[in-house]
Amino acid sequence: MFGLLGKRKRPQMLGIDISSTTVKLIELTRVGHRFRVEAYAVASLPQDAVVEKAVNNIEDVAAAIRSVHSQARTKNKHVVSAVAGSSVITKVLSMPAGLNDEDLETQLTFEADQYIPYPLDEVALDFEVQGATAGRTDMVDVLLAACRRETIDARVDALEAAGLVPKVMDVEAYAMERAFELVKPQADIDDRSTVAIVDIGATMTTLSVLHRGKTVYTREQFFGGKQLTDEIMRRYGLPLEEAGLAKKQGGLPDDYETDLLNPFREAVVQQVARSLQFFFSSSDFNGVDHIFLAGGVAAMDGLSGLVAERLGSPVSVANPFAEMTIGTRVNAVALNSDAPAMMIACGLALRSFD
Repeated sequence: MFGLLGKRKRPQMLGIDISSTTVKLIELTRVGHRFRVEAYAVASLPQDAVVEKAVNNIEDVAAAIRSVHSQARTKNKHVVSAVAGSSVITKVLSMPAGLNDEDLETQLTFEADQYIPYPLDEVALDFEVQGATAGRTDMVDVLLAACRRETIDARVDALEAAGLVPKVMDVEAYAMERAFELVKPQADIDDRSTVAIVDIGATMTTLSVLHRGKTVYTREQFFGGKQLTDEIMRRYGLPLEEAGLAKKQGGLPDDYETDLLNPFREAVVQQVARSLQFFFSSSDFNGVDHIFLAGGVAAMDGLSGLVAERLGSPVSVANPFAEMTIGTRVNAVALNSDAPAMMIACGLALRSFD
């Protein structure tokens, strides 16, 4: 059992999000009910170090992790990181009420063989009791989660090679769910609402739909900001790093907005609409009450307004740090700029307070 679900007492931990193009670090503390950002850093990954959410080059990822840890100037070495939701199999099983964790683990390991399409010695398992089974007083629903060990081990190896101590391996969708609690008050969202969080990264867009605060649907698709970066490289003959900086800081020729940026915005809207349509067609839902845009593309000028106009739903850009205080070691301007892309890292850091 590998600790991605259970709320076990653990030391203060750094949230480290390893995505396809960057490593992001967040360290939080809490005074009363208010959180404080103590450390934050982002480092770029070499191309193909992480491919389709899988660590492909442990040494390159470890170097980026060392970089964010050094930039953050934190002494904490305990880490919570995450695997992609697409690499985790989940199943809700009914189990006899009253079993202790050890007995549950034994029985679930026996039951898991029916649901996991891999040899159990290649899989890491975890579970969480969800509550009483509907209509039964003698049974409880238990969420079983399983992930290939090689997927977890690659991340663990990279963290350990960077000199850090991985304590928890979470799931990105659950980290996003945790971070949602921080952005929910900004949009005055009712506890019963159905909310879509669209995380648009460099190479991957992930839709998470939450109903009454719980994840009911996730879907990943290959689309992201790198497509715009690639177009800038082709059109203006810029190397990758310069194209990325120009996209973020400006200074591109006058035809950039009409010829590249506007078509990319339209493509984002189409991807969001398509993702939501997949959700509606595979569920009993036919609408969402609010859309949050997250990821590095989310804060693009004019994007949230365009999504709201085309899809007819209220849209906000996610900022999990809006109500937090900021520590003296943190560059508040840079953190605010990166905030939409830090949702998963923030949600991971929140595991310290479960």
